Amino acid sequence: MIGQKGRGETPLAAVAGGDYLAPIMNPPPLKSALIGEFLGTALLVLLGDGVVASVVLLGKQADWIVITTGWGLAVALGVYLSGRLSGGHINPAVTLALAVRGQFPLGRVLPYWGAQVLGAFVGAMLVYVDYAEAFRAFEQAEGITRGAMAEGRLAGPAAGGAGVFFTAPAFGVTWRNVFSEALGTAVLLIGVRALSDRRNAHFRGYFEPLLNGLLVFSIGLSLGGLTGYAINPARDLGPRVAAMLLGWGPSAFRTHDFYFWVPIVGPLVGGVAGILLYDLVVHPHLLPEDEATPPGRVAA
Repeated sequence: MIGQKGRGETPLAAVAGGDYLAPIMNPPPLKSALIGEFLGTALLVLLGDGVVASVVLLGKQADWIVITTGWGLAVALGVYLSGRLSGGHINPAVTLALAVRGQFPLGRVLPYWGAQVLGAFVGAMLVYVDYAEAFRAFEQAEGITRGAMAEGRLAGPAAGGAGVFFTAPAFGVTWRNVFSEALGTAVLLIGVRALSDRRNAHFRGYFEPLLNGLLVFSIGLSLGGLTGYAINPARDLGPRVAAMLLGWGPSAFRTHDFYFWVPIVGPLVGGVAGILLYDLVVHPHLLPEDEATPPGRVAA
């Protein structure tokens, strides 16, 4: 996710929207940036895992529509919160893609990742504190022993309740699940670039994060059903660690045949592929930013 301009410096969002390999100008102070990434990702997971908890544990209706809507809004609000501090990545796949593209300092990649995973962990812990009674009631009603495994998976509906925190595949074909996560994240980064590319669109201020949220909502509706569309390694890894510490133990990582690595590797690969695809196929053919394209005109 990519955020907004702030403090008079050139933010990462604006740099990402410029010409390929444009110089990085005045990135925000690292301390401020890490606070932004931590808070933005914490809010993302608090609201995103929170809507899953509401559906799974309390039986709220409309299921997938509610979940995808909640995650889309969570992304938008997370970017609103962090955009002026850090550029509003709140996703290691976005950070890596911008670094590979040459628009983000390589030395900041690991610190950003750490802040994002820690923020996701804290967001998940807050969800558990809020929904603790609902977890206990759900486990009692379903006869679930927390952390128990059956046939290579956490026993019970929604991975024994741990599915509130992390994703799991609908089918056990590993390469297809990696492809699905990579595809969803590639679409995410193509969309993020299209929204932030000033030669392609002119969404300023508060519109860009909202449209990023709408992009994630669309990905969830269309591509998310197969794997739960993590499309964000921190969003899955941080809450998975939280689930491990909250009683699901090593089963949080062993479930679904050690699936945990798929929502890490798939988004990182897909994010890089998506942003490079946009820069190779779309950006070079756009008209200059100050040249309008009237309806019906085809650029030579």
